[in-house]
Amino acid sequence: MDIPTPRYRCPLGRLQPEPMDVEAVKRRGWREQRLLVVCLDDDRLDWTERELIRRIGERLYGQRDGAREERHG
Repeated sequence: MDIPTPRYRCPLGRLQPEPMDVEAVKRRGWREQRLLVVCLDDDRLDWTERELIRRIGERLYGQRDGAREERHG
């Protein structure tokens, strides 16, 4: 009879974080708390939407540290 050799299981294994669905967290934040998290590099945004978000961010929180120059064209 073949009995598999038991492997030692590390007790720290259960402390490994579960991967989170970031988009689901953002969606839930918007629906429940009206909190919007947006990345300016999101491909779902067009140029005018990116510019609007950038201007709102700068007005509320100031210029970004080490802001890179915008590339046009």
